[in-house]
Amino acid sequence: MVFQIVSLVGAVLILFAFAAQQLRRLDAATMTYQSLNFAGGACLWIAAVAARQYGFILLEGTWTIMSAYGVWRMARSGRS
Repeated sequence: MVFQIVSLVGAVLILFAFAAQQLRRLDAATMTYQSLNFAGGACLWIAAVAARQYGFILLEGTWTIMSAYGVWRMARSGRS
């Protein structure tokens, strides 16, 4: 049950960032967008690991790593 909640939170975070970007309410080159993707990906990765879903572990692990790079890039450039 806990991992279902974690995965739902992760999905909502990623979908919120995506929808906001598509509706031009949030630029992808912002710390907010990158952080939402990182947090959402990390939640989904944790749920995938718990369920031993190897395809999703690969997908969400890669998503989380790439989003972490985006967060790092935004932090380094001083963007918010």
